[in-house]
Amino acid sequence: MTLEATSASRGPGRAEDGAHPSGGSTDGSVGRGTSFRQERVIHFSDCDPAGIVFYPQYFVMLNAHIEDWFTDGLGVDYYALVAERRIGLPTVRLEVDFVAVSRMGDRVALELEVERVGGASLTLRRHIAGVDGDRRMTMRQVLVTTSLDTHQAIELPADLRAALRRAADSSVVA
Repeated sequence: MTLEATSASRGPGRAEDGAHPSGGSTDGSVGRGTSFRQERVIHFSDCDPAGIVFYPQYFVMLNAHIEDWFTDGLGVDYYALVAERRIGLPTVRLEVDFVAVSRMGDRVALELEVERVGGASLTLRRHIAGVDGDRRMTMRQVLVTTSLDTHQAIELPADLRAALRRAADSSVVA
């Protein structure tokens, strides 16, 4: 699997200072320009009897992509966030367009871009495309940070906000 974290002004890899990406204010601008890309192969287990991706499998792929983005792209251990710190990241809104089919054996790229960072939420633009760039699906997703003990929304943790800031385009973050 290929992992690539990018920032609009810095290109592939980490921020210039070598820090992990993250962080921001509640004005919605923090984290904009931050993106994360992975490639994967469509497997037999992803497909229906017609040999194309069964659409709920896209959500499984994209959930794994979020976990990898936190851990590998932002440097915020997803497992520790959920299991030890008891912070959840449920999806509260999805807008999805399925544009073209993906077949078993296709190599696709999963892409994520931060659109907005709020006090307790992240709005993401998500895409799955063939590695040649042909779009398969697009999605806009809103995640909210919650306490897994109370199931109430909580502020984005400071380390996550800081990681988003480090990953963001320096011209966007004050």
